[in-house]
Parts: sequence; structure tokens; C-alpha cells
Amino acid sequence: MNKPRITLFIIAKNEAHRIAACIQSAQDLVSEVVVVDAHSADNTAQICKDLGAHVFEREFDGFTNQKNFALSKATGQWALNLDADERLSPQLKEEILTAVQDEKTAGYYLPFCNYFLGKKMRFSGLNKEKHIRLVRTGQARYVGGLVHEGLEVNGPLKTLRYPVNHFSYDTIEAYFTKFNKYTTLAAQQMHQSGRRFCGMRVFFTLPFEFCKRYVLKLGFLDGMRGLLWASFSTYYVYIKYMKLWQLEQADQ
Repeated sequence: MNKPRITLFIIAKNEAHRIAACIQSAQDLVSEVVVVDAHSADNTAQICKDLGAHVFEREFDGFTNQKNFALSKATGQWALNLDADERLSPQLKEEILTAVQDEKTAGYYLPFCNYFLGKKMRFSGLNKEKHIRLVRTGQARYVGGLVHEGLEVNGPLKTLRYPVNHFSYDTIEAYFTKFNKYTTLAAQQMHQSGRRFCGMRVFFTLPFEFCKRYVLKLGFLDGMRGLLWASFSTYYVYIKYMKLWQLEQADQ
């Protein structure tokens, strides 16, 4: 039986400092690499080209559209999606090689091992995270809005055992660099879908958001990183709703 071809696809912008490690973690597994670059100001595109990737420049218009475009460029029988701050573990690569031989399965959930400020997060709601990241091309597409995109797969799904290593934010500065973009997109998506700002909802939601991550999901066992993650995540929700309020004010 011929080994199925796997395409790695990545969407990126200004990821020159880490995208090479992402691609290199999968190079001995995949047959091609597709990178959709949103007109980076650094040399992201050139680094990817030097590593043999097919690079497409495209203006960012939301995660769903950007990833669907990247998926459409995959020529392998299977497509594997990673972000620039993610790496395949060696055990996962071996598991994927076996998984893609299964002719009855259309896609796989991959578990995630999340790192925050340089250390593995064992609790805080991050220890059981998994996402559909490996699919048969032609049997999957992204659905959703500007943020919170997800893969819709036509066929049976299974879950693999070994993780993708996700090095999300090395510094607090890195967290807040993305924070502004993501909260803006989240507010725009709520606004477009007809969601309305409600001060009382925000008032009651914020304490719950913090307690959910720090207490119910045992964030306190992650030490200071757990406290920061719960605090930052709660602040994210607050700013998202404040930006929704600002959009509504602009409509008046």
C-alpha cells in the first residue's frame, strides 16, 4: 500500500521567530507545506520558502476564510493544520503515520500540551484540550466567523493519543500583542451576529469566568501562571464586551 501524502498547512503573519521550528517538526512526516502569509512585515515568507514551503500571500479577512483558502491549496490526501507556535511531538508523528492508513476515518482530534510563559500548564482548563487538526482533503471545511473557527468533517472522527506541543505565549508582552487583535475580532463577530451589549451580563460573567478557570478547573495548582491565565482570560472577556459596546455607540 502506498503511503498517503500529507499536506501541512499554516496561516501566519509576522512569525519569523518561530515558524521554522513549526515546519521542521513535521518535515519528515509531510509531503508538502503550504503557508498562507497575511503580508508579514518580517521575513516569515522567505523563511518558509527557504524550507521548501509553497507560500501564498493573502490579506487576512478572518480565521475561517484564511484557513479555508489554505486548505484549498493542499494536494495531499490528508491535510494537517498547525499554528506557528505549535510543534508535533515525535510520538505523534509516528501515530499519524499509522492513522492515515485507516480508510474508514475522515479526521482526527489531536490532544494539546499547552505551555504558558515557558512552562507546561497541567490544569487551568488547558490539560484536556483537543482539536480536529488532521483531515482528509475534500471531506472537511472550516466554519465559523472571524474567530473561533472549527473544522466540519464529512465522516467518522477519532482521537489520537500523543500531543501537539503548543508554546502559546513566551512572555506577557506576547500575550497582549495578540490580545488586542483577538478581542477586536471577537467583538466584531458578536456585533455582526446581532449580539447586544448588556452591562448586567458582564457584571455577573466576569467573576464566573475567573472562578471557572482558577477554582473549578484547578488553575491554582498551576501556581502564578494559573493565576495569570485566569486573570488574563477574564480581562479578555471584559474587553471583548467593552469593544462590542463601542461598536454599538458608533452605530448611533
